[in-house]
Amino acid sequence: MHNHEAFPGGGTGAVLVAAGSGSRAGGEIPKQFQPLRGKPVLMWSLEALLQCEEITAIAVVVSPSERARALSILPSGRRISVIDGGAERTDSVRAGLQALDGRGLQKVLIHDAARPGLSPAVIHELIAALDRADAAAPALPVADALKDARDGLRNVDRSSLVRVQTPQAFRFDVIRKAIGSASSAVDDLALVEAAGARIELTPGRHELMKITHPEDLSVMEKLLVSQPQASMRVGTGFDVHGFVAGDGVTICGVRIPHTKKLEGHSDADVGWHALTDAILGAAALGDIGDHFPPSDPKWKGADSLVFLQHAARLAAGRGLRIVNVDITLMCEKPKISPHREAMRAKTAEALAIPLDAVSVKATTTEKLGFLGREEGIAAQAVVLLSL
Repeated sequence: MHNHEAFPGGGTGAVLVAAGSGSRAGGEIPKQFQPLRGKPVLMWSLEALLQCEEITAIAVVVSPSERARALSILPSGRRISVIDGGAERTDSVRAGLQALDGRGLQKVLIHDAARPGLSPAVIHELIAALDRADAAAPALPVADALKDARDGLRNVDRSSLVRVQTPQAFRFDVIRKAIGSASSAVDDLALVEAAGARIELTPGRHELMKITHPEDLSVMEKLLVSQPQASMRVGTGFDVHGFVAGDGVTICGVRIPHTKKLEGHSDADVGWHALTDAILGAAALGDIGDHFPPSDPKWKGADSLVFLQHAARLAAGRGLRIVNVDITLMCEKPKISPHREAMRAKTAEALAIPLDAVSVKATTTEKLGFLGREEGIAAQAVVLLSL
């Protein structure tokens, strides 16, 4: 198990099943990682889950061979953990539930990542249904005529038939007990049906269709038109580091000799820290502390280029391109202007964007405040991302 951060206790959990090979959907990578309107398929469902405060822990179950790909695109945060899946879907669900066990969860949703049309409304309906039932699932009536094609054609009465979708929701103790020794099942509801669980069906959605075949991606794109994304994203970042005894500072990747240095767990590059936060903010991926906690000794003295390029890769994984960045450095000393062009060049190189898309400015506080007293340096960054 790879924990982005330890799960908190209480509330409702979710298992996002993304361990399938997706071979029928075509493409060089599994369908759950293929782009859909600018971001990987599985991110649509994950973002819907993250929008619901009731969901306090999410286990994203992936194939061990796809772990690196998953970690490169998933946001870090206290609610998310990446879990290795198994050979069969039931094995993967079991692994996800095991990761959530012991957290004091009362309810859990199990959802296929290949159904990207998940919305907070569906989630809320299912959670509410568990106040009355042991399990719940969204379902749609069958609209087409049904025929049994064995030994000719025979009409099948569809009046009582429904198409059951995911997420399927359960009282945690009910599904945890039912899946204990199960080898496989048609769906997760089947695991509790035999035990006489009380099941409630909630309204299904056409947008919850499962991506199975190559043409399904284009169909899904049309269904998601009702969930438009902004084509431009703006992010801001702000950082401050204080001075300690030393012989120089590193700002925007440029080493500047000085009578002091900036205090920090990493290299204390205040400009690139602010810019990293701006990129993460524009992509709604948390902040630099989520991804590189200062409590982790492996980041001690780390080059902030690692942080900046990590943020840029995460944004790119969501289909977001950096249009331009604007960094403002605030200090009395050292003087920034002699190094500004080098900072622009370093930043452009680090992000693989044109030089004219990078602005670095400097200002003072007219001797006011801690900056005016030369106790440290502050930086503010703004970034524009395009979908």
